[in-house]
Amino acid sequence: MSDYTVVYFKGIERGFSVPSVLADFSLFGIDIEIKFYGAIIAFGFLLAVLFGGRMAYKWKMSLDKMVDVLIYGTLAAIVGARLYYVFSKWDYYGANISEIPKIWNGGLAIYGGIIGGLIAAYFVCKIRKMNYWNLLDIATMSLLIGQGIGRWGNFTNQEAFGVNTDKPWGMWSEKVASDIMSNQALYAEKGFTVDPDQFVHPTFLYESIWCLLGVLVLYLICTKARKFSGQVALCYGIWYGLERMVVEGLRTDSLYIAGTTIRVSQALSAALVVVCAVLLVALLIKFTKNPKPIDGVDFFLEEELKKKDEESKDEVKAEESKDEAKTEEPEIINNNVIKEEE
Repeated sequence: MSDYTVVYFKGIERGFSVPSVLADFSLFGIDIEIKFYGAIIAFGFLLAVLFGGRMAYKWKMSLDKMVDVLIYGTLAAIVGARLYYVFSKWDYYGANISEIPKIWNGGLAIYGGIIGGLIAAYFVCKIRKMNYWNLLDIATMSLLIGQGIGRWGNFTNQEAFGVNTDKPWGMWSEKVASDIMSNQALYAEKGFTVDPDQFVHPTFLYESIWCLLGVLVLYLICTKARKFSGQVALCYGIWYGLERMVVEGLRTDSLYIAGTTIRVSQALSAALVVVCAVLLVALLIKFTKNPKPIDGVDFFLEEELKKKDEESKDEVKAEESKDEAKTEEPEIINNNVIKEEE
């Protein structure tokens, strides 16, 4: 391992040596370097897939169809994340078209990835005849796992940090200071200043904690209070949108609407929270007044089973009554016959 950065936190006296490279070797004459950033994101992606697969199995969803969603959704998410970033920095990429495909140089935006994945998943569900909203309920919980773990890749790269802070968890490293120094003009243009010699907000940490906590919150909602397909996905929009709306305002590397000081992700997060909250409240009122079984995943199953059990008992009683009536009828006839013979 190589390329260490010593990271300091305000409330801790000692520094931490953080490597950005996991492995560096040659294979068949080709130099290969594996970054911690990529390895951590891959690990988060793997856990997200395993969680989603487990939920799909419990809900008796076709794993074969889920694999199709995973493949096409992942590819579309990468393309969407890149396009979102490129269009947000079109002044640069418009003049450097050849740089657009080079995602290995960095430049992926989470919201673009979500949009791309959602679009691909919709069409796959349409073709493969899957319940799109049930899929989103699983996918959003899985996404929070990937986001929560993946953010630690930013820590190894010493990126996605915020403005200055005097909190005990404030972070500082030479990489952070160097990045701040090289972007002073941009900060001034956007109306804020950052001192390279002072500690900064570890915004990657804020998002990581919020996302991992969100997995628990959404899972409890899913298992204890889910009344309709898509409910968990709407809760994700509110949960993640609230965090991003606040934390994005602290970051120094935000994407802005061209010619303004409005942060793209902050504005999008605010809109996401409002839309999802309105839809969630309206649909909860609707399905609380008129509860219905969830298509494909019936969390009202116990009530339905009780009704069916009562209905089957009534049917059994009715059948028994008919049988009794049939057995009594011949006896009456036989008695009549005996009387006539007498």
